[in-house]
Amino acid sequence: MLAMALAALEGTIVATAVPQVVGDLGGFSVFSWLFSGYLLAVTVTLPVYGKLSDTFGRKPVLLFGTGLFLAGSLLCSLAWNMAALIAFRVVQGLGGGALQGTVQTLAADLYPLGDRPKIQARMSTVWAASALGGPALGGLLAAYAHWRWIFLLNLPVGALALWLLHRHLHEPARSPAAARGRTDWAGALAVFACGGVLLFAVVQGGVAWPWLSAPSLSLLAVSAALALLVVRIERRAEEPVLPGWVWRRRTIAAVNLAMAALGLVMVAPMVFVPMYAQSVLGLDPVGAGFVMSGMALTWPITAAFSQHVYRRIGFRGSAVVGIGIACAVLFSFTLLPHPARPWQPALVMLLLGAGLGLFQLPLIVGVQSTVGWAERGTTTASVLFCRQVGQSLGAALFGAIANLTITARLADTPGAGLPTRLDDVSKALEQPGSIPAAAADQLRAAMATAVDHIFVCAAAAALAALLVLLLVAPRRFPVLPDNL
Repeated sequence: MLAMALAALEGTIVATAVPQVVGDLGGFSVFSWLFSGYLLAVTVTLPVYGKLSDTFGRKPVLLFGTGLFLAGSLLCSLAWNMAALIAFRVVQGLGGGALQGTVQTLAADLYPLGDRPKIQARMSTVWAASALGGPALGGLLAAYAHWRWIFLLNLPVGALALWLLHRHLHEPARSPAAARGRTDWAGALAVFACGGVLLFAVVQGGVAWPWLSAPSLSLLAVSAALALLVVRIERRAEEPVLPGWVWRRRTIAAVNLAMAALGLVMVAPMVFVPMYAQSVLGLDPVGAGFVMSGMALTWPITAAFSQHVYRRIGFRGSAVVGIGIACAVLFSFTLLPHPARPWQPALVMLLLGAGLGLFQLPLIVGVQSTVGWAERGTTTASVLFCRQVGQSLGAALFGAIANLTITARLADTPGAGLPTRLDDVSKALEQPGSIPAAAADQLRAAMATAVDHIFVCAAAAALAALLVLLLVAPRRFPVLPDNL
């Protein structure tokens, strides 16, 4: 649970400090790589850690991943420019993949389906405490101390987690019949290369060069070629990191697709709402953290309550209700007045968390209950892998949409005092006296329009998840008898 707290804090505490990080290190045009670089590393390591945990057990994987995450956190606190911070965030993400996948797998290992709602409710309190306190804590540290303390904070929590795991986590002995095949390092490297090239093309397209220019088309062609290479390697691998059976089984395939859409959805509130609160509403980092905290409060509450829902209408029914609510709430964000009052986006976040809590947990618990121990790590990793793919692409894609929208608005509404470069936008809004009042209003309107476009895209992703559940997922998940 302490290891999970590291991952929960990581999802919210950094977002509220982005304006201060950019103001200190520069690099507004590439700030989204703070998130997409981390998520890319998490994404490509999830299936590797899942396969390793099925082969060697959960404990050594979790210990290694936690140690690597802490090393990355220490390096992030020492970063001297945006490029170094992004590189160290990648190191942090290489450990974060073990935290996210292995903890979720352990929950299913240690408790049968009848008892899992109890432990999931307790685990949800970790998300509530970490995710609720993360935005406010990140804002406090950024405003009154320094953003580097955001990363240093991980060290004592992680050290305690390592000691407790080493001392108290005891796994039952594996069956001698369990085979240990070769780890598919070639497949992992190919996935990493494919994802990295694709994300770079999406982030830089429309900003560093036009979408239909030679660099964009070349990078997209290379990513397509690498995707074909991934398929070829995985088909030949003895123990592929992305085995074909996770897509041949209807239940797992449907959950994978729905969770990929969830990954896209999560980027909009986690990355762009804190920036919206500070840049458009004029709140300080602490106020922006409290706007975000509504989602962090209701998500674990409804997740804990979801057991009463899915026991009545099934895993799919609960997820359909949750994502339907989320889709409506995401679109409602675009209807907020300009300028909005702080309680209005806070209410949207409150309702969004309630919907997503009913959506995610039933799918994870349900799909874990359809497989045995030897396949549970791989299955859990594939579900979380797809969610992280969605988040990685979402961070890159939504960052590109934000940059493109702001650039277009600045070009369409030229005015005295408006910044001409993306890197100057954040600094201009952080120092209200540096530009005329009229120019500041135009800049805030451009930021608000960019966030509206992002939430429209997030609502479309939620609608896609709803359609997948209705058209692909079985009405009742095929739960194995030993999971009852």
